[in-house]
Amino acid sequence: MKKIILLSVSFLLMFGLAACNTAAAVNLPAEDTEEAEQAAQATTEAGDENASDSAATSEAQLAAPSLESLQAAYEGIYEKVLPSVVSIEVTTTLTQEDALLPELPFEFDLPQDEDQEEEQQEYRKSGEGSGFVWDTEGHIVTNNHVVEGADTIRVRFADGTSVLGDVIGADASSDLAVVKVDVPAARLQPIEMADSTQVKVGQLAVAIGNPFRLNSTMTTGIISALGRSLALDTSAEVTYTIPDVIQTDAAINPGNSGGVLVDINGRLIGVTTAIESPVRANSGVGYVIPSIIVRKIVPFLIEDGSYQQPYIGISGTDLTPEFAESMGLDSAQRGALIIDVNPGTPAEEAGLEGSDRTVEIDGVAQRVGGDVITSADGHSISDFEDLTAFLARYANVGQTIEISYLRDGQENKTSLTLAARPGEEETIIMREADNGAWLGVSGTDMNTAIAEAMSLNKSTRGVLVQQIESGSPADEAGLRGSYKPFDLDGEAILIGGDVITALDGEEISGMNSLIRALGEREPGDTIRLTILREGRQSQVSITLSEKP
Repeated sequence: MKKIILLSVSFLLMFGLAACNTAAAVNLPAEDTEEAEQAAQATTEAGDENASDSAATSEAQLAAPSLESLQAAYEGIYEKVLPSVVSIEVTTTLTQEDALLPELPFEFDLPQDEDQEEEQQEYRKSGEGSGFVWDTEGHIVTNNHVVEGADTIRVRFADGTSVLGDVIGADASSDLAVVKVDVPAARLQPIEMADSTQVKVGQLAVAIGNPFRLNSTMTTGIISALGRSLALDTSAEVTYTIPDVIQTDAAINPGNSGGVLVDINGRLIGVTTAIESPVRANSGVGYVIPSIIVRKIVPFLIEDGSYQQPYIGISGTDLTPEFAESMGLDSAQRGALIIDVNPGTPAEEAGLEGSDRTVEIDGVAQRVGGDVITSADGHSISDFEDLTAFLARYANVGQTIEISYLRDGQENKTSLTLAARPGEEETIIMREADNGAWLGVSGTDMNTAIAEAMSLNKSTRGVLVQQIESGSPADEAGLRGSYKPFDLDGEAILIGGDVITALDGEEISGMNSLIRALGEREPGDTIRLTILREGRQSQVSITLSEKP
């Protein structure tokens, strides 16, 4: 819009100057021939200038309707989308002891007067974000970080309707959550979805949300970049990376989280989630979870209450021309070069191989020689980001996909069935509630990186215990959770806890096998876990109970 306004002003300026010059030319005196010729020449030039003036006037006249059309379009977008956007107000009750002590890696009791009760301060923390109507059944979509840990959630609609809501599903890895409200279907207007894979840099974009508690605010801009990766820190001290993120320069500020970014037709491009700014306010770089990921994950959150991110079980990098040449491939070859294949993963079961030698490139030792993935289920893979974007857009746990890859320059194909990604707060605790038998732990699959960090054999398989629920069978049996921070493929997790390797003599290769084994037991059953603790194997008997 700014360019159009400046252009219009320029034409008006030219018109004004030309008019002044014309008046001067018409009034020139013609006392002799020379002066007459000069006057005639001036008149001719004035005619040319008049023609220019007419053209400028026409263009200026054309600019005004264009501005009016743009203004009307923005008004139409706002009127169409606003009924679908909501404000979300949350409150959380926090308790803090008057005397705060530093956290220590062990427990101890302080001497205390028996009659003295532990004094605590209780206070309420409030916050506000945005969301949007998903369907006419009362499902509201927002960011997980907006509602995570909230005691109360109030949803306010643009027409002033205000109702309480409950979180029925959340996924920290994608920073999405679903809140359920009880509102008549006739009063709910679901957002219309766009295909974010068709979005291009330079397209107009409109954000609507509630920045700084200023409800129903609209800002405009363009799509400024595609294919970004966004790292998110959660309250569980775990960092997740969302791939395939859209970047926009439409103003996004605190309170916009969970709101919408729409196209010129008012269709959802994605969910406004984060900003890049040193001052916690808009600096022209905002990040948006694309609609294709939202469309894939939200139905799982509504149906199951959670979502498991798909996992192949490899680490890798882009196949650059230098890497390709060192492997005897055409320098123009592109793909995702596998560096490591984690044991017990879909990639290992499918026979994929990691890099087996080291070469020096630009003075740096680099591992090469592994398989190069070139396509997944028919989707071309040009670099490692393409592979992660494919998983984020189209793949789910349990899905079998076909991988095309190069090995020693030869094309090959294999199929693999995707597993759940480790490193998440996967929830054996939640899944156990469905079976009735309760152990009371949350954990993650072991892999080579974790094993090496814990000084274990790199082929160690099993479940690393991360957290133990207080008062649970696992707690009473003395199982130990993790306590040391560790960076796993860009995600901060805790390690150092017990590793469950078998249940009643049956090998436990990961969380899924532990869940299956527990699903075959009943409350009151006593099980025998084989664990690794500080590298030493031992067995622990645990009597399962019902989850309270």
